[in-house]
Amino acid sequence: MEQGYAVFLLLGVVLVLIDGQLIYRSGKGYMSRAYGDPEAAKSMTRLATVLFHLVVLGMLAIVSIITVNTGDPVKDVVVKLGVMLLILALVHAVTMMILGRIRDRQLQQQLADEMAEEHRQYEQQRTVPPQTRVEPVHGAPAPRVAEAVEDKIDPTQIKTTR
Repeated sequence: MEQGYAVFLLLGVVLVLIDGQLIYRSGKGYMSRAYGDPEAAKSMTRLATVLFHLVVLGMLAIVSIITVNTGDPVKDVVVKLGVMLLILALVHAVTMMILGRIRDRQLQQQLADEMAEEHRQYEQQRTVPPQTRVEPVHGAPAPRVAEAVEDKIDPTQIKTTR
C-alpha cells in the first residue's frame, strides 16, 4: 500500500504541474490582448495559476488519504487517479472561466474608457462655436446685425399679451 500511495502522489503532482503550466502559458497569450501590457497579463495569469495549483494540490492531498479497496493495489491507484483527473478537469474549467471573466471585464473597461473619451471629444467639439465672418460685398456697406435679425422675423408669428 505504501508503494501505491507514493505512485499516486507522484503521478498526481506531475499531472497538476503539467496542467498548471499549460494554463499559465496559454493564459498569458489569452490575457495579453485584454491588458495590452504583457507584464499585467503575466501577473494576472500567474495569480490564477497559483490559485489553481493550491486548490488542486489540496484536493490531491485529500484524495490521497481516502481508502479505496478493490482488492488489487493497482486498481486502487487507478481509481484514485480517475477521481483526481475528474477533479483536475473541473478545476481546470473553473480556472479558465475565471480567466475569461477577468479578460471580459478588462475589455469592457477599455471599451467604456474609449467611449467616454470619444464622448468627451465630441462634447468639446460641439461646445466650441464655429467662427463665422460676414464679408461685405465690394462697395456695399456691411449689414447691421439688427437689420439681419429683423428681416428673419415673421410678424404674423409674434404673440402679444395684454
